[in-house]
Amino acid sequence: MAGLIRQGHFLGAKLRSLRKRNGLTLDELSARCVQIDAAGAPSVSYLSMVETGKRMPSQGMLEMLAGIFSKDPRWFLDENQDIEVPPPRRARGGLAAMPLEPAFLFSHALLQNALPELLSQTGTTGRQFAQLLIRVWQETHHNDFPDIEKAAEQAEQRRMPLTLEAVMDICRLHGLTIRWFDDRADGGRHAGVRARFDAPGAVFVNERLRNQPARLKYDLAFFVGHKILHNGDGLISPHGATAASERDAPGSAAGMGAQDVLYAWRDFECSFFAGALLCPRVPFRRYLIREAHSVAAAERLGVTAALVMRRMTAVSPYRHWHFFDAYPPGYLRAVYRANGIPLPWGNMSQVSDPCPRWAVFRLLRQTNAEAFAPQAPKSQISVMHDGARPRLYCCHSLLTRDALDVLHVLSVGVDLQPALEAQGFDGDSIVGAIAESCARGGGDGVIPAEAAAQIRAVSQVLNIAWIAAALESSASVICPRSAACPRNPQGCG
Repeated sequence: MAGLIRQGHFLGAKLRSLRKRNGLTLDELSARCVQIDAAGAPSVSYLSMVETGKRMPSQGMLEMLAGIFSKDPRWFLDENQDIEVPPPRRARGGLAAMPLEPAFLFSHALLQNALPELLSQTGTTGRQFAQLLIRVWQETHHNDFPDIEKAAEQAEQRRMPLTLEAVMDICRLHGLTIRWFDDRADGGRHAGVRARFDAPGAVFVNERLRNQPARLKYDLAFFVGHKILHNGDGLISPHGATAASERDAPGSAAGMGAQDVLYAWRDFECSFFAGALLCPRVPFRRYLIREAHSVAAAERLGVTAALVMRRMTAVSPYRHWHFFDAYPPGYLRAVYRANGIPLPWGNMSQVSDPCPRWAVFRLLRQTNAEAFAPQAPKSQISVMHDGARPRLYCCHSLLTRDALDVLHVLSVGVDLQPALEAQGFDGDSIVGAIAESCARGGGDGVIPAEAAAQIRAVSQVLNIAWIAAALESSASVICPRSAACPRNPQGCG
């Protein structure tokens, strides 16, 4: 009996360590088990007793739990007390921190005078600069904004999916009136605008959205956010301008305007609110578990693929994500880099000669005929030589068209190394083997069998099916630079 209790103690401690290392709650672990065997899945309370050594799982249940974490069941039953997996390296975020010395040069008064001149001389608009600051804020907080999430949950009571009629009911509940306009018949005054807000409670919606319910729901949710968060004071940008119209819009001259930061911050808050309203954290996180993070979930939920990708980065227990929305020839409209992936261009500039092995640039180069044909998302595993340590990413990219029929690419991805190391694998050795294969292939290479098996195990633990799907294609070496790309046998070939 004492031996059984001791065995249960070690098993429970190992299970708890693995669960926490992978960012899962007991409720989410139970949900993963339901996916495998709804009838035999353990409850939350039973899992808690297993972790505290008060219960020993049956052989079948142990195999189920071991399979979720890609472990041999015998691993849980040995008495090796070294149960803590080495902590993964922390993601750097979008920008690496650096000391700013001498510190007096970065005083509030000097910066307040210097920044507008700097932006003007570099051709950067105040809105672009504010968006950069907001992006860094998002990455620092790993897209975790509980106050906005709570406000959205109170508005819709965690219902998912929300129909268009339900969103319109929420609009009426908060005193919003929906009106329509035709941007093709107003002399171009609202060209490229999907929706705009007129204080205190009128939302003007482009006629183009009548047949696009997913985008219409998002735009209405965006302005519900403005009404709830800012009392509908009207200090909010028109929503949904295209990438081109954003760059060329009146008032987009370089320099800092009085309302640039305010409008950019409110755009972010209302956008985040809209995502939380349509895909509330807890139900959506469970849905991603059931769907293995499939972007096709967007259609079943009646939301856009962009919203599903963005919300993945906010609700996933895994924190090492990136997302971007790219327009040709190389304009990045949105970016999120909590995993620190270096990019050859940013949301303040364009690049004309990017590294062609990036999945997003491959897709942007599609011919018109290919671009108009329906396409499934494409997955790619990539090695990046950035500094002394190569890094390993997997992205999932979709060529699509926006509300105004403009071609763009949506891409979401993860840094694989923290997940590999959380499983006890040697991340550097895995990346090195894949990089060597790519070097032999001139930039693209077959993923070695051992590395593929370890990545497949991580795909199973993270429950992200498109990571395993990427193993069916060659890996690529991608470069964080464009014209200055150091192409060589270890680089892009």
